[in-house]
Amino acid sequence: MSERLVILDPDGLLPALQRRLPTWRTSTLRERLRAGAVEVNGVPVQRGDHPLQRGDEVQVLDAPAQATRRAARAGGDVRSSAGGIVVLYRDEDLVAIDKPAGLLAVSTGRETTDTALARVRAMLGPGERLWPVNRLDRETSGVMLFARSHDQREATQAHWHLADKRYYAIVDGQLRSIAPVVDQPLWEDGGLFVRVGAHPDARPARTEFAIARTSHRRTLLDVALDSGRKHQIRVHLAWLGHPVVGDARYGSGGGRGGERLGLHAHLLTVRHPRTGAPITFVAPPPPAFWALMT
Repeated sequence: MSERLVILDPDGLLPALQRRLPTWRTSTLRERLRAGAVEVNGVPVQRGDHPLQRGDEVQVLDAPAQATRRAARAGGDVRSSAGGIVVLYRDEDLVAIDKPAGLLAVSTGRETTDTALARVRAMLGPGERLWPVNRLDRETSGVMLFARSHDQREATQAHWHLADKRYYAIVDGQLRSIAPVVDQPLWEDGGLFVRVGAHPDARPARTEFAIARTSHRRTLLDVALDSGRKHQIRVHLAWLGHPVVGDARYGSGGGRGGERLGLHAHLLTVRHPRTGAPITFVAPPPPAFWALMT
């Protein structure tokens, strides 16, 4: 059995696990710690007194999953920053980054120079080529994955239907419930506006929602994508009547004082193109994202 938690207040690792996982024996939690099967923001931690901060993501893995993920990471796991980009992982096949909100993922007709792709290429050195495996909207922060060859991108995307794609979304109001699944097709009109419903150009889109926490005025949703259509989360939430905070295109506008979009890609698990083993990348939400909940 494995568990995934988001830390809401500063705490020690073991006390946080004991409070959030009351059905687990303390001896079992200590065993998982000793085995390196507890990760904080994607990094194994063995000390029970390890300090946790608000927004940290903790995963308690079963032994097989822990061994598989450690093998997948072997020789490649890094966390460094360059050009405003946090590099979560790098090996000879893949590069995963934590893209900041406001930065375009790849070039468009209007912007060809300052993009996440351009910054990572510059960081890796002259002549480095990269192929984006997934893309994020300019306003969305979080995990973005690149392949270091065309073949490796194709190999990664061949198993994309098995990928675990997790986002946090913030909406207005203290929600007591939300539809656990929205299975509604999406299509793009001539104005590049994505719409819900039947249409000759519509493509299937399925999104899963769960309430993670609430504040006095807003709700944090944990979102999983079965597909990955353009603006899928934003459009499905707007269709439910709960647009993402700061979504000027589909809902509530810029929020208070031009708040950022309340959407963050916090976890991505894919099959490694060379080994075939699952590999997970975690990007904890930045302070500006958590500020939307206050």
